Amino acid sequence: MGAASPDPIDERVAYDGDGLVPCIVQDWSTGEVLMLAYMNEEALARTRESGELHLYSRSREEQWHKGATSGNTQHVRALRLDCDGDAVLALVEPAGPACHTGERTCFHRGQLSPLAPHETLPELGRTLASRARERPAGSYTVELLDNPGRIGEKVMEEAEEVARAAREESDERVDEEAADVLYHLLVLMHSRGRSLVDAERVLDGRRT
Repeated sequence: MGAASPDPIDERVAYDGDGLVPCIVQDWSTGEVLMLAYMNEEALARTRESGELHLYSRSREEQWHKGATSGNTQHVRALRLDCDGDAVLALVEPAGPACHTGERTCFHRGQLSPLAPHETLPELGRTLASRARERPAGSYTVELLDNPGRIGEKVMEEAEEVARAAREESDERVDEEAADVLYHLLVLMHSRGRSLVDAERVLDGRRT
């Protein structure tokens, strides 16, 4: 975020009686909620000045630079305020797991399946990265990554199949073929060191 600059958010935060405001932390790239913590006025100021997430620990009663000890810092891309001013949303790029347990999000308990729709593609992206890194025997993803030309052929093949399904087949078949396109497209992007986020940035830049 760079150096602090005047922003109405500073004047509109409604701190509670203890001088705190809840801070919801969300992954900038995937939209996944990572944690819930608290800020006071000093933590908000430090966050804006440094560009990294600073919080207030209620249990330790002290300021807290997220990741200062673990290295799992969170670079803040945007701060937003809810309509009443009594909750802050921090959109961050995490350098590692958000949870002290080592999980990428603190919300790793409860009803984890099925994934929410917005979680599906980020999870697939992490799976592709894991396949590329660990290279398990018999993996179709690894087979494709070892043959870049084949990936492009599969994207074209699956695109043709979803177009045909849209003309001639059921809605369910359209869904299935579209899923095949998305999978192979993500593999292609990964093979070039890119991700779906990079394509999303281009789309965002085209908005008028």
